[in-house]
Amino acid sequence: MTDNVKSEAQKKRRSEADWADSEAQKKHQSEAESVSEAPFCFGDELELNRFDGLPFSSRYYKLLAERRTLPMWTFRRRFDDALVHAQLLVVCAHADVGRSTQIPQWCAELCLSARYRHGTVVCTQAGGQRAVDLTLRVADEMDVNVGHEVGYSVGRETCCCADTVLRYCTDDILLREMMSDPFLEQYGVIVIDQAHQRTVSTDLLLGLLKDILVHRPELRVVVLTAPPLTDELRSHFRGAPIISLESPSSSLPEVVHSGAGKDYFYSALRLVLEIHRTKEDGDVVVFLASEEEVHCAHSILQKEGSRLGAHLGRMVPVVLGPSRGGLGRPPDERGICGKSRRAFLTTEHGEDLWWAMESVNFVIDCGVQKKMVYNPRIRANSEVLQSISQCQAELRRKLCGPAGKCFCLYADDGQLPARRSPRILESNITATVLFLKRMAIGGLGQCEFIDRPDPAGLMQALEELDYLAALDDDGNLSEIGVVMSEIPLEPQLAKALLASCEFDCVSEMLTVAAMLSAPNCFTEPLSGMTHEASQCHRNFQHHEGDHFTLINVYSAFKRSQKDPHFSVEMWCRDHFLDHSALQTAESIRAELTDTLNRIELPVSEPAFGTSSNAADLKRALLAGFFMQIARDVDGSGNYLILAHKHVAQVPPQSGYGPRAGKLGLPEWVLFHDYKLAENNFMRIVTQISPQVFIQTVPLYFFYNLPRSESKDILQHMLDPHASADTCKDDRHKASSHADDSNSSAVQSTDRCAIQ
Repeated sequence: MTDNVKSEAQKKRRSEADWADSEAQKKHQSEAESVSEAPFCFGDELELNRFDGLPFSSRYYKLLAERRTLPMWTFRRRFDDALVHAQLLVVCAHADVGRSTQIPQWCAELCLSARYRHGTVVCTQAGGQRAVDLTLRVADEMDVNVGHEVGYSVGRETCCCADTVLRYCTDDILLREMMSDPFLEQYGVIVIDQAHQRTVSTDLLLGLLKDILVHRPELRVVVLTAPPLTDELRSHFRGAPIISLESPSSSLPEVVHSGAGKDYFYSALRLVLEIHRTKEDGDVVVFLASEEEVHCAHSILQKEGSRLGAHLGRMVPVVLGPSRGGLGRPPDERGICGKSRRAFLTTEHGEDLWWAMESVNFVIDCGVQKKMVYNPRIRANSEVLQSISQCQAELRRKLCGPAGKCFCLYADDGQLPARRSPRILESNITATVLFLKRMAIGGLGQCEFIDRPDPAGLMQALEELDYLAALDDDGNLSEIGVVMSEIPLEPQLAKALLASCEFDCVSEMLTVAAMLSAPNCFTEPLSGMTHEASQCHRNFQHHEGDHFTLINVYSAFKRSQKDPHFSVEMWCRDHFLDHSALQTAESIRAELTDTLNRIELPVSEPAFGTSSNAADLKRALLAGFFMQIARDVDGSGNYLILAHKHVAQVPPQSGYGPRAGKLGLPEWVLFHDYKLAENNFMRIVTQISPQVFIQTVPLYFFYNLPRSESKDILQHMLDPHASADTCKDDRHKASSHADDSNSSAVQSTDRCAIQ
């Protein structure tokens, strides 16, 4: 035991010496304050960039002067010393001090001084557009080309090369890289930004990196978070050096509290108009509860703004949200038509608007947020209106600085919870458990969670993976589970795609999977255009169901790209479709195709439109979504979900909806997901045959379904001679039914082999 401890201590000292003892590193430490000012000279005058060997531009020196004024710059020497001697370092600072732009650059210089012996630098972000914006800014400050020395990986877009020394990416992308590189050996420094957001991917990274640091003592991890550092984060990083830095505007702005109650939405819009009428300088940031409210507010403010007098100047509402172009810099509207004021409309995703702080003088905070909270008992999300945390409230106020004014539409901070709720406690973690099972195969068996997942959610995730045949009898990944983990889709959709290889409908299933993974392709029409939009959408409807409608939409989109007489963007606008969503679906489909080719799975030829292809596609869908079946119990559209006996409705946008068409209401349907909200709508609904469902569903799942009239009907189909009373001990019979090859001709024919 003593020898092991001594060996670990010697290994750690060697790793620190690797960083600190080289001549380049000594020079880096001694010139910590000036390393960016004079990287190295050629001859007597010419200063060259250490990253690309080219002379600096004049813009570099201009930006360098701005960087020196950042509060973060004064901590340069302290940061460098801490990073050399500590494997894990925590920096607690607001966005406006330069934490997300300066620290990754300093880490890149540290790796350069060590000649990249331990790897390069990666910096994660919670949002994709923020990663792109930071890449552009940092490449500008480093005076290098985007995609070369500094790059990014966002969604399905990668802009980097073999020469990239600093890469920004989303936290989920770094997780996927661990599938092929469990110990992230290509990196010397890993920067986890926005740790305070507590996304599932960030929490997973923070848990796994503690185990990786044990195996890689030369690796450095820097965690960037906004103050205050919560007790949970402080406990998780126990023993790690913590650098805390307040922004220069440490004093909060003037805060005005007013309890708006349920009327917060219209109170916020009235405040925007009142601020504009005062003619005071500065933009406005409005924090609303959901993206739906953001888009509704944009429409209202556009209409009301056009009625304002010209003497007040122009008011320009700007939507900031992840589903419509992200949180990047919008075009500057100033000077287009005289004096103008921007009203940024956003949700919790806009709490780190690092680029907007100079122009924002007013913040309107509704103090609430709509979140989707997963209920493992019914396998569905519930829409919940929650109060924001005290930490979030402080982040929002900081946007307007000490000279601004923040209008809080709630009584006082005392009613707010102290911390933000971690997403891992509110999300479906089936995909997370599948990933961790895969990491255990790669040698990472430990994940020290900041907040452990709820036991009920964990048991539901394991049960679902078992139903999908992703686990073996010992609870480890089966061969099917390993292949599923390779496919960048939710487990149910990944299983359906695998089943399509057996049923020869891979091309169609690739399109369905891509369209379901992309944002909604149907746009909401402007007022007065509802009938035209419904007519356009109706033209895409397929009589087999909504999954087939998505294939129609995608096929029409691809045909429009081949027509030289039409602009694809114009075609999408004319048909009330979202061009960016369809482009995303196109890139997802290409990535999925590459994945299937890489793991050598067959991709069948398209056969969409034939009756046999439709039947095969429904079988493939059932192989993954047999847990999401419902039956119309009264013929009027009240669907009883078999898994938990909740009643759900078909949405109006569906091909079976009241507004959308005349397909009629099918008795049995498969749906993609279900949200427990005011209307309890199912999403993406397709008619199925109960006979095919019985052929496909794992029998041990079927026998675990709660008693209902629908289950009795299916039981009679499965065994016409059995009495309904025999369902009493279904649980005990599940395994014997699954193994009994002579139990029924229905259950033995056409059953998906990969079950």
